[in-house]
Amino acid sequence: MILIVSCNNKDDNPTVKHKISEVQYIVAGDVNMAYRTVGEGYPLLLCMGLTGVMDLWPEVMLYELAKNYKVIIFENRGMGYSTIINDSSVFRMKLFAQDAANLMNVLDISKANVMGWSMGTYIAQELALGYPNKVNKVILYAADCGDDITIQPDSAVMSIISNPNAEPQDMLSVLFPEKWLARPDALEYFPYDFPESDSNILNRQVVACDNWFKEGGGTTSRLSSFNKETLLITGDQDIGTPWRNTLIMQPLIDGARMLIIPGGGHGLMYQYPYDFSNHILTFLVE
Repeated sequence: MILIVSCNNKDDNPTVKHKISEVQYIVAGDVNMAYRTVGEGYPLLLCMGLTGVMDLWPEVMLYELAKNYKVIIFENRGMGYSTIINDSSVFRMKLFAQDAANLMNVLDISKANVMGWSMGTYIAQELALGYPNKVNKVILYAADCGDDITIQPDSAVMSIISNPNAEPQDMLSVLFPEKWLARPDALEYFPYDFPESDSNILNRQVVACDNWFKEGGGTTSRLSSFNKETLLITGDQDIGTPWRNTLIMQPLIDGARMLIIPGGGHGLMYQYPYDFSNHILTFLVE
């Protein structure tokens, strides 16, 4: 099923019943992992993307999702508030998925819905494939399946994404379409208060992504066994993860639904947080 949906609604008075928690810590495997929660009910685990930290998730989206679910956000290994214990690991997507599974174990979460953004979709895919009993429904936002079948960003975009010292304006140009950035309210929902991460960790994430794009590095050949109800959501102006990758993935996942948001960029959730959240919630309750 493929839907092209416009987003233009805004709820100016969201009902907030729960507050996002302070940073909490648990030891999950060899990681002193930082996480936050908000809401109550069935768990919804969010996996962050390349070079991102958990506080990059837009608060308004978290509060919308928390109206129906217990939302768990966490730092990937070594990022933000997390640290690695006796670090000798080789970064790869299966390791990041193992970290997520370890977090679920320590928090006594037997099964959860899972959403990933960008590189976080790689983690979500590996989590669902490697730990199928832990995963219910899957939302893949700005996704690709890796390997040499993937349409990668152009070289100028890649140079920004892979540069831990990229200028903020350059990063914003990857997240948002040019016309959107011209709006006076363009960054209304974009967070600015989040911790920096070690450049060595960032570079190791970039290497893990490079390996994901090599032949046999992704999930292309394994998606036929991806037996989870799946929503692929993307914006038709996404240059960070070119949106046509969802056209490649959709037929590879049995029964996968796809939403293409006109005017949406890689930072779609910041552009239309209320409608974005509504699409997620609708999919999860169906």
